[in-house]
Amino acid sequence: MKQYRRVSLIVEAAPYEIGKGMEDGFRLYSQIITNEGIVSDGLIKVEREDGSIVSPYVRNRRGVVFIRKGDYIICEEGEKHVCGADKFRQRFEEI
Repeated sequence: MKQYRRVSLIVEAAPYEIGKGMEDGFRLYSQIITNEGIVSDGLIKVEREDGSIVSPYVRNRRGVVFIRKGDYIICEEGEKHVCGADKFRQRFEEI
């Protein structure tokens, strides 16, 4: 099997922060754990004024990706991606 190296790539990225408009939207937490079939561990939960609890997400060509605590939002070629802090530090260095 051949070996490959990840090509150098410069991206804009920042740790996710609530209230900064980094997400593409929110979905009801109850809907996520009932209908989405994903593991809810670490999902960010925001309580709205009406008492409903929602979780932020970004949408890209792979679909909807929910944001977890410590995740980074990466903007690359007009598309947003979510990357866990552990993987982010392995793959990217600040310039």
